[in-house]
Amino acid sequence: MNIEARNRAARLSCWSGPVEPQPLKGGITNTNFVVEDRGARFVVRIGDDIPVHGVMRFNELAAAKAAEAVGLSPPIIHHEPGALVMRHVEGRTLAPEDIAQRPMLERILPLIGRCHREMPKHLQGPVLIFWVFHVLRSYAQFLNANGSAHRPKLPRLLSVAEELERAVGPIEVVFGHNDLLAANFIDAGERLWLIDWDYAGFNSPLFDLANLASNNALTPEDEAWILESYFGRADADLLNRYHAMKCASLLRETMWSMVSELTSTLEFDYAAYTADYLNRFEAALAAFQNRRA
Repeated sequence: MNIEARNRAARLSCWSGPVEPQPLKGGITNTNFVVEDRGARFVVRIGDDIPVHGVMRFNELAAAKAAEAVGLSPPIIHHEPGALVMRHVEGRTLAPEDIAQRPMLERILPLIGRCHREMPKHLQGPVLIFWVFHVLRSYAQFLNANGSAHRPKLPRLLSVAEELERAVGPIEVVFGHNDLLAANFIDAGERLWLIDWDYAGFNSPLFDLANLASNNALTPEDEAWILESYFGRADADLLNRYHAMKCASLLRETMWSMVSELTSTLEFDYAAYTADYLNRFEAALAAFQNRRA
């Protein structure tokens, strides 16, 4: 357990008296706790800005408030520098195999649409843009400057990223979640919640759709269904742009983990995570290049 983070959570000014934060497993960017106070349960997210990952807490807060306003995320109870407190919701955290089921996808896709179309109406103050190709270039600069063992791979990966960016082409801009791991969905029975807005920002809708598919091993049939449902079509040009973004999403997750190998203090096997996502990226890239051949 991160004792310093636990102590920060216990000292927050919103509590009615002494509390005993209990670790909440699953986070690989923040340290999370459950706190009981005044007969209710709350989730506390402890984490400062992480500039190397583009995680800025003012942006997370603005996105979380907008998500609350449109009914996507639980109510925010309190916030202060380095801490965000929201009401705990009873439910089951999803796993990739849950998302791979068509009935669950039919519940998830409307949430993504509400994030994209409705949240911008409720955003207040400055917020970020999340452009995956800028993120990749920035990660490469950091890895080179900090002696990463992955440096020999970077010239090729950056060249591939340029190819993918050209293939994506001009984009429509929406407000994206940009981190659609299964663990960021909570099934409360009658409704789904979408949580964790660390990487939120204006982006192409293709990124969230590709991110959802690549993080949860969706089938080609499900990917075509998602595009048809979201855009009303799944023609060859859209499929090409989507698969380019899918490769970029996998490469971003790979390089995020490469950077985290050097920077994170959380107890997590980032080296294994890097290897897993690098294999996924290479498989997706080979499929993308074969489609274009």
